[in-house]
Amino acid sequence: MNIEALHKLFLKHPSVSTDTRRITQDCMFFALKGNSFNGNTFAKEALSKGAKYAIIDDSKYALNANYILVDNVLKTLQNLAKFHRQYLGLKIIALTGSNGKTTTKELINAVLKKNYNTLATDGNLNNHIGVPLTLLSMDNTTEIGIVEMGANHLKEIEFLCSIAQPDYGYITNFGKAHLEGFGSVEGVIKGKSELYDYLKRNEKLIFVNSKDDIQTKQLKGYENTYSFGNSNDQDSNIALVNAQPFVKVTYNNSTIESQLIGRYNFNNIAAAIAFGQYFEVEVTDIVNAIESYLPESNRSQIIKKGSNTIILDAYNANPTSMKAALENFEKQKDIFKIAILGDMFELGTDTQKEHQYIVDLASTMPFIHLILIGETFNITKIVSPKISAFKSFQDFKTNFNFSQLDKATILIKGSRGMALERVLELIE
Repeated sequence: MNIEALHKLFLKHPSVSTDTRRITQDCMFFALKGNSFNGNTFAKEALSKGAKYAIIDDSKYALNANYILVDNVLKTLQNLAKFHRQYLGLKIIALTGSNGKTTTKELINAVLKKNYNTLATDGNLNNHIGVPLTLLSMDNTTEIGIVEMGANHLKEIEFLCSIAQPDYGYITNFGKAHLEGFGSVEGVIKGKSELYDYLKRNEKLIFVNSKDDIQTKQLKGYENTYSFGNSNDQDSNIALVNAQPFVKVTYNNSTIESQLIGRYNFNNIAAAIAFGQYFEVEVTDIVNAIESYLPESNRSQIIKKGSNTIILDAYNANPTSMKAALENFEKQKDIFKIAILGDMFELGTDTQKEHQYIVDLASTMPFIHLILIGETFNITKIVSPKISAFKSFQDFKTNFNFSQLDKATILIKGSRGMALERVLELIE
């Protein structure tokens, strides 16, 4: 079956599932394969649970007309998404970057949905499977699609752009993330800039943070841009007032008091404001959207637990975001500050060096206690008596004296694999 014919079936049954635990009535089940599973073996179960069709790539599982046999299920999903995006012809915004992608995406969505019927990437479904699923969740009522793109190696953003075909794009920043796959910071810049390459090649609009030297350098000579920064010569003039602890900005004679902590969130907020201005959202609506946005999913959340105030930023971490979080935490006026840090993953040969850098940096900061959790942090050189290191979360849970966590402000930050939100369960 060719993509056009498959798309006609999809329009009649516009719900897609790749997981038999999430089957909806009359959906289309795509039998994807992984390193430890073969989706073809679940096709019959998917149909029995209510799926209308099962798209498979192994003929021995094709039992009747409800099984659609293709050469490769993953490629078919991707090609269907690309065809659907072209069929809808809507405006697509693409976002990538080392840090802040998801928060920026959610802020932009909050602003633009004041004027438009928008649909944005759900959570962090931002890879070669998530981007197609995002596109296929859009329909003819969607006016603007906001697609987050993640990558951990070269050519990945290029490939995702070939599917989503964005009309607008923004790169949040270039940092020390996924060094194992990209090889170096230079590799990160090259990989993330594949979004720029696509947009420039197709003469599309690029949003640029004028204060980011790498962005301005990468876009030198390209004129189809929309800039933001703290100066009148930018398309959108936005200024940081303070971040103690919540980020407050000024824009168009209005003060916006967000519920996001950390100076590092200023650029995320500024980008959302710039998108709102470009798409002609009223200033009052932009202000309301930013001020109403509440972070979730372990991203910069402030939680009260007993006598403690917890800054939970445990969704993910890399050296760049860890440094920014620590520097912001250092500036807070609280007296009794404790930082709990978990290992950072996917750093390749730089793993030990980057963890040692974070330890050395944090050692100079006025924290009452610095707690390190993870195999790599555990073997760093510790030069201060205020630092405790634990080789695993279980080691921390078993051996740390939790009575020390009293009337404190606590920063919790680590890579997703460390799942440091579990610390909350241990604090009374």
